[in-house]
Amino acid sequence: ERHDPYPAVALDRHWTLIATNRCSAAMLAPMGLTEGDSLLDALIDGGPFADAIENRDELARHLAIRLQTESAYLGGDPVLDRAAAELGEARKDDAGNPDAFPAVIAARYRLGDTVLSLFSTIAQFGSTEDIALADLRIELMFPADTATRDALVAASAAAADVG
Repeated sequence: ERHDPYPAVALDRHWTLIATNRCSAAMLAPMGLTEGDSLLDALIDGGPFADAIENRDELARHLAIRLQTESAYLGGDPVLDRAAAELGEARKDDAGNPDAFPAVIAARYRLGDTVLSLFSTIAQFGSTEDIALADLRIELMFPADTATRDALVAASAAAADVG
């Protein structure tokens, strides 16, 4: 909640939505996503979520590498391996091109006539002994440009006026 007006989600190991803040819930609801849904499935299977991402191929390439890394860290995970393989199909043309895989990319979400450009950071509890907490990650999204920041702040103010 304290990350509003910017999006934030809590995800499990397989990228299932565990919790969302108000901004994320408002962004994801029109795409048919709520807590309990898998962001990996939504991206791979197509539909409103995948269609809303303007740079889906770029994001898929980046995510495939991340999922391969996560699976390797876990000693192998069939769910992550399957998702990485399916998303990796979009990156075959980039083999050997180091510029194709930047450290950070901004995901561009089209919501109606508005495009939100967001980059994110993911926090994870690395020293916990509770397996449920060890699998939990918090993704905090930040505006990558002034137009996105202004749109999110304005939407939050409008929601506060209604509520």
